Amino acid sequence: MTRVTIQDLRASRLCFQGARPWFRRHGLDWRAFLREGLDAEVLRATGDALALRVIAIAEAREALAAGEEACDG
Repeated sequence: MTRVTIQDLRASRLCFQGARPWFRRHGLDWRAFLREGLDAEVLRATGDALALRVIAIAEAREALAAGEEACDG
């Protein structure tokens, strides 16, 4: 399960100021997202193309981390 974090949002280079209203429009908790991230499937369910962009970055980050762990192990 992919967890999208604020770092993924920043890496996507999307408008950070627009994120809080976007979360509100979709009934998502901005503060919880800042604290613990959000399951990618919750964002995917919005159907928003920009959300899919952030999810792709989160998945790439997790794949890279998994690859690094495999090399270390």
